[in-house]
Amino acid sequence: MTRAIVAEDETLLRKSLLELLGKAWPGLEVIAECEDGASALEAIAEHQPDVAFLDIRMPGLTGLEVASATAEISPGTQVVFVTAYDQYAIDAFERGAIDYLLKPIAPDRLAATVQRLQARAAAGQPDAATLAALIKQLGNRLPTPSTQPPLSWITASTGRETRLILLDDVAYFRADSKYTVVMTADGEALLRKPIRELLDVLDPAIFKQIHRSTIVNIKAIASIVRDDTGKGTLRLRQRPETLTVSQPFMTLFRNM
Repeated sequence: MTRAIVAEDETLLRKSLLELLGKAWPGLEVIAECEDGASALEAIAEHQPDVAFLDIRMPGLTGLEVASATAEISPGTQVVFVTAYDQYAIDAFERGAIDYLLKPIAPDRLAATVQRLQARAAAGQPDAATLAALIKQLGNRLPTPSTQPPLSWITASTGRETRLILLDDVAYFRADSKYTVVMTADGEALLRKPIRELLDVLDPAIFKQIHRSTIVNIKAIASIVRDDTGKGTLRLRQRPETLTVSQPFMTLFRNM
């Protein structure tokens, strides 16, 4: 049986895609449903699926970043991008190595995609270098989304005190149930917001996920060491503890 993961941050669109896949590909087993890029990357590393359906724009890691890492950590996985972009970007898909689905997804288009995926599986996969080149080309063609400027400060609590913290002073964020722990050189504070919501408002050039539950300020990193298992260990400039970079994220870390 063919195994797949589906990564789409909008719940209704994800459920719609799953329903359509159930009709178009009865032999497909969806082994993981993901709401963000970090979860998708970890699911791909763990399950090594045959197919990954990736929304291009997701909180944190984009579908393009996940696909780029997938070429290394799970080279047998075929990638299908789910996108709202039109022909402006579609030409980059038309090489036959990567497929795409336009939102809203049309059943006949999905049926054609399923046929191509099955044909490629029978014919063998393109090499990782070809996939990497196509992903880079696609990234250069996609329009930049209009977004608000990234945050420059946040408010977080320490006991009964509410602190204003400049993001330049943040060493890293760590998920803590529904909330997020903010670590600075002076100690920790609690942000009453889940870490997933931070991903849309932090500057992606400065704050990088190193694990599903950890986002680090790259300016706070002193060094990184990779061990024999493929994981990495970060040493920080102004904090005594070290941070673990999970193996799937090391691929992205090397490309920073």
